[in-house]
Amino acid sequence: MSQTAKGGPALPPSAPSTGAKRRPRRAKGRVAHDGEGAAEDFNIGAKIKVLRLLRKKTLQEVADDTGFSPALISQIENNNVSPPIATLSRVAKVLGVRVGYFFRDEGPEEAYEVVRKGDRPSVTRVISRSGTEHGYTYHALSYKKRHKIMEPFMLHVDPGMRDEENVYSHEGEEFLLLLEGEAELLLENERIVLHEGDSVYFESGLRHRLLSHGGGGARVLAILAKGP
Repeated sequence: MSQTAKGGPALPPSAPSTGAKRRPRRAKGRVAHDGEGAAEDFNIGAKIKVLRLLRKKTLQEVADDTGFSPALISQIENNNVSPPIATLSRVAKVLGVRVGYFFRDEGPEEAYEVVRKGDRPSVTRVISRSGTEHGYTYHALSYKKRHKIMEPFMLHVDPGMRDEENVYSHEGEEFLLLLEGEAELLLENERIVLHEGDSVYFESGLRHRLLSHGGGGARVLAILAKGP
């Protein structure tokens, strides 16, 4: 797989179109508050498929790397379901891109960005390895600034989703700050209960999974960063 010296993708000057709706281009550094930001605008599944074909990877090869079945990878590519952030990070690694590639805006690169609360692109229908609902939604908090060290997300963890406790691992480091509710972090053999205001920083190579705790859900700020 051909890559740049920094580990980024060696894509052709014009990658094949995914068929996704293009956003209107914005002026450099402009504050976005136009109400756009639906997950479908980013067409994550189609981007995965285009990159997979460019890399000459089979569905089985991508499935082997992520722990998902080829059938689930196919559903993801068709935008029927969405992968958890950890799985998307593993997909990004095998395809030679950063996870932010799947969320970035199609407009020009900007030196800064402001994302209004109502304009956060969200990812729903998040599914586990076994094909059942994963129990959370995540929102990208940055998508116009392309070349960045951090990838910030807002997670909404649904209550009661504890029948499956699949754990995940991926490259880099991760920071979680519990903003609302209670959550339980499975981290290797530890079970760490987080209350409002608690935070945790860990190496993402450790097997982990975030669950709700108690009777309600939780709202969590999650920041992923590529390791040193």
